[in-house]
Amino acid sequence: MDIRNLIRENIRNLAPYSTARDDYQGTELSIALDANENPYDNGVNRYPDPRQKALKARLSQIKGVPVESIFVGNGSDEVLGFVMQTFMGPGAHVCFPDVTYGFYHDFAVTFGLDWEYVPVRDDFGVDVAALCDTDRHVLLANPNSPTGIALGRDEVEKIVASRLERLVVLDEAYVDYCGESCVPLVREHRNLIVVHTMSKSRNLAGAHIGYAIAQADLVKDLENIKFAFNPFNLSAPTMAVGIAALSDPEYYRATVADTVRTREASRAELAAMGFAVLPSSTNFLLASHPDLDARAWCAELRAAGVLTRHYDTERLRPWLRVTVGTPEEMRVFLDQTRLILGRAQA
Repeated sequence: MDIRNLIRENIRNLAPYSTARDDYQGTELSIALDANENPYDNGVNRYPDPRQKALKARLSQIKGVPVESIFVGNGSDEVLGFVMQTFMGPGAHVCFPDVTYGFYHDFAVTFGLDWEYVPVRDDFGVDVAALCDTDRHVLLANPNSPTGIALGRDEVEKIVASRLERLVVLDEAYVDYCGESCVPLVREHRNLIVVHTMSKSRNLAGAHIGYAIAQADLVKDLENIKFAFNPFNLSAPTMAVGIAALSDPEYYRATVADTVRTREASRAELAAMGFAVLPSSTNFLLASHPDLDARAWCAELRAAGVLTRHYDTERLRPWLRVTVGTPEEMRVFLDQTRLILGRAQA
């Protein structure tokens, strides 16, 4: 079965809304009387490019994929939402690990999907064999969150290739911290959609830019749904900020390297204090200590002005997720943690 047959029947033949600026190539002499805009120029008085051509062109250069294979959204969550609206109608069967990004569950409930958890292993690693065996669509964060554990590209390809009739939506929000993206697999696998964000390694959480990479006809289907819902989903200033960030590779490489270095130094220091710390391929750590209640640890850190994340679920209750800050911020976190641990052990 071709993946495009998954498109919801009620939108399969949808004619997307056409904006006044759709595919228009203006000139400096153009007089724009077609979009009911305010004519007085302040830099943002015109609607932004709904095709996001300049941003896609820059992403195309960096990712080594055709422009036609890129879909851009207002954050990766919006991109994931468009994927589900397009290819997963109500009742569609989908699965995701039981320890992963919580939004997958929320999306599944919101869109009326038939969802189920696939338990991670005792070491919190994703169960590749189970994801190969299921005939459900797969939502998979790699590296995973909140564990930080990454699958290798060969393991992801096993999941993708095991059942060609279902979609694998691969959320690579943290991939730049481990360096092995599965974008090269898209060329050979129609059932793979890779989702990225610029909120993490590209330092643009406030701009909120996400994008998907898939085969061109699938991206066209996503574009059709976007144009029927919100053609102007990225503002002109947001796209300009994104292009600027993508045009500064030295800053990107330096901040990623600094984060990885600080992560590993912090992990080593926590381990020396007796913490269990999962191996992380991201910009955060998941840590636990037998002498500390993680919820209380989180609360005491908060009282000291250090914000961390505790998940009150059965498997994660003993663990605390700590985003890697600057070396100075991590020094405060580690010093406060040492004090809290000392009081607990006294």
